[in-house]
Amino acid sequence: MVRVGIITASDKGSRGEREDLSGPALKELVQEMGWEVAEYTVLPDDQRLLESTMRLWTDEIKLDLILTTGGTGFSLRDVTPEATLAVADRLVPGIAEVMRQESLKVTPKAMLSRAVAVLRKQTLIINMPGSPKAVRECFSVISPSLPHGIQILKGETSECATPVKPE
Repeated sequence: MVRVGIITASDKGSRGEREDLSGPALKELVQEMGWEVAEYTVLPDDQRLLESTMRLWTDEIKLDLILTTGGTGFSLRDVTPEATLAVADRLVPGIAEVMRQESLKVTPKAMLSRAVAVLRKQTLIINMPGSPKAVRECFSVISPSLPHGIQILKGETSECATPVKPE
């Protein structure tokens, strides 16, 4: 069972001034994969708080996957990528690259996303967009590869190549 944490980064959402729609959209998508949403929270756009939550969820709770939503734009308060990079052991650039590439087919504003994907210990952390529509679009692009990546990270498999059948 893949155990997932979802963090929505939103000042207004954390104060109850705006309903979080992206977090619940992610929760639904994760559950459709047959995975467990073990943790869910809405936090203000505060880098130290985001970092400490990611560290807790990776180091103590030992989640397999953390998905963040929001905080990846150009606003001075958008610090989700900085928090994610601060806790990273290794980068996984292909995930964010493919999300931006596919999102560009929908809107030219996709190039403004600063989202990153990283590994911390045995946890994959991915910054997702802040809108439910974009969350669904991006998740549909990355979800086919996530199970295998998580299996490798957890040490459950080691091969990425598909076996070639002899002719």
